[in-house]
Amino acid sequence: MTNKQEELIKAFKVILKKELMSSQSEIVDSLRKQGFDGINQSKVSRMLTKFGAVRTRNAKKEMVYCLPTELGVPTISSSLKELVMEIGYNSAMVVIHTGPGAAQLIARLLDSLGRPSGILGVVAGDDTIFVTPTKDVETEILHLSVCKLFEYQI
Repeated sequence: MTNKQEELIKAFKVILKKELMSSQSEIVDSLRKQGFDGINQSKVSRMLTKFGAVRTRNAKKEMVYCLPTELGVPTISSSLKELVMEIGYNSAMVVIHTGPGAAQLIARLLDSLGRPSGILGVVAGDDTIFVTPTKDVETEILHLSVCKLFEYQI
């Protein structure tokens, strides 16, 4: 790998760590401003795939590209509240959005709390969790309990 390639990769990672870029064209523009003239959208697309970058919500709730920590797998140093991005509910269930790869960990914790906590069941994907309340617990009450558990500000 040449010095120029290494510099490009370093600049690319720095840009994504700032969690400000919402499109590939913004990444291209930023890299060009830093002197990487040969960069284009297809090159950025390949780099995003190669480094496992994903679009997710940043702290300001904006959809942006970022590099997942440890390839998206929560680490032992990750606190639970850092993994939870958003918690909402409707009349049927509570929905939790997490960082990439964190839903299974959070879901397992919630599943372990079970019926005594008002949780009938939990289903998780990669970054989304559906939590269904038991018959005797209102969804809004379960929502408040889950928010408190993860120190999520409503």
